[in-house]
Amino acid sequence: MQIEPWSRKNPFSARLLVNRGLSGPYSANDTRHYELSIEGSGLAYEAGDALGVMESNCLNLVQEILDALHFTGDEEVPGSDGQPRRLRDALWKDYTITKPPMQLLHALAAKTGSDSSSFLGEILSPEHKPALEHYLEGLHIVDLLEEHPSAGFTPEEFVSHLRKLQPRLYSIASSPKLHPCQIHLTIATVRYESKGRLRKGVCSTYLAERVAVGAIVPIFLHPAKGFRLPADGDTPIIMVGAGTGIAPFRAFIQERVVTGAKGPNWLFFGDQRESDDFLYCDEWNQLKESGILTRLSTAFSRDQEEKIYVQHRMREHGAEIWRWLEQGAHFFVCGDASRMAKDVHATLREIIETEGGKTPGEAALYLE
Repeated sequence: MQIEPWSRKNPFSARLLVNRGLSGPYSANDTRHYELSIEGSGLAYEAGDALGVMESNCLNLVQEILDALHFTGDEEVPGSDGQPRRLRDALWKDYTITKPPMQLLHALAAKTGSDSSSFLGEILSPEHKPALEHYLEGLHIVDLLEEHPSAGFTPEEFVSHLRKLQPRLYSIASSPKLHPCQIHLTIATVRYESKGRLRKGVCSTYLAERVAVGAIVPIFLHPAKGFRLPADGDTPIIMVGAGTGIAPFRAFIQERVVTGAKGPNWLFFGDQRESDDFLYCDEWNQLKESGILTRLSTAFSRDQEEKIYVQHRMREHGAEIWRWLEQGAHFFVCGDASRMAKDVHATLREIIETEGGKTPGEAALYLE
């Protein structure tokens, strides 16, 4: 009988081996290093790939929602697969119970009394989009339910307006050539206050708080075929990472060490403070001392009055970056896609223009 391959629909039960803090005591973040065992799975990953984690929700939040709805949690509802299960279990493992989906907002507007109905109905109209965005800022489903206690949802009706709980993807921070039976992750634990409540990132706190070392984590691989080391080990590489964006570059360097790649390696790393946020500091310094890491350029934004980011360090070394690019260097960036990656892209284009003597159009074409 052929065994179905591990996938999102058929995740592998990996055992959590290590949960270790990376941040210092005064860091604004709780960034952690995880190691998962994939021994006996047959899973084969490559440096640059991502890992999907099938998380579950916080049971305390599940209870708060049940209390707001005046449900026991034993009511029968359809799970995300359509099969019947207890409401408590469905809210725990099947549905997203943090930010309210538009479908739930519209259903609530239709159900609630005249005052709240007119308010929700008004801000849900297309011409009031800014007001809606302001209203939803930091708002979670439990807040919405407490604001409108007269909604009168049935259990089945309530879950019908929720989105399915989606797995989270994280860049793998290890090379399979060095760790063939393990997968390492670098994850910042999301915790913040909003509207008088402590909010928790679903998957980051699932791993940090709700999975004990030795317990099982359902996982699957997510290949990243466009994010690969050059096949020729002599090719230079430039890696730009901020915060947990360092993860795939740890995998890349491990890979280059094991394969004996001779190409030069340049790492740009940015975070808030060197004393508390230099992730894998000892590893990078050892690699620098040994000559494996040819260049290490860091940017710690809060260590001086003027904030310095990785793109500032790139500008400082623009001429050298251009020389590496002309020598065939592959350029990688990993971090916040909405801000950091865009800033790095713009800075790289500037360097190509300035150091390469190109017009904006030529620089854009070169970069492409």
